[in-house]
Amino acid sequence: MGKNYVDIENDRGEMLRYRKHVNGRGLVAHGAKVHPSAIVEAGAYVEPGVQIAAGAHVGRGVWVESDAVIGPDAEIAPHAHIGPRAAIGPRAKIGVRTQVGSEARVAGGSLIGDDETIADGERVATDRRGLRLAA
Repeated sequence: MGKNYVDIENDRGEMLRYRKHVNGRGLVAHGAKVHPSAIVEAGAYVEPGVQIAAGAHVGRGVWVESDAVIGPDAEIAPHAHIGPRAAIGPRAKIGVRTQVGSEARVAGGSLIGDDETIADGERVATDRRGLRLAA
């Protein structure tokens, strides 16, 4: 049986230990909290301080930065990037290659399409078709 963790050096020269998540084999840093029922697919990176709730699905190649929060049953499509301290609400869907900025907030049930960019600190809510609602 192979080892269940990987050590990676960050930009500041610090060594971070990532363990392979049971559901999907994605890499989860020490200090992150991922619910056992969540799926973190292979190739995804979850940084320290992140919280991923029950039923959430983090796709292949997703990068979830420090202290971000992914709500229950949220879906993050492959190759998306969730910035530091961002929050994705319950049942929200984030599209392929979408960038969610630092401290941005996506309301529960929102549908964010592919290749979109949500700016740092932006608050976004959509209807079920992905049309943005007035703030």
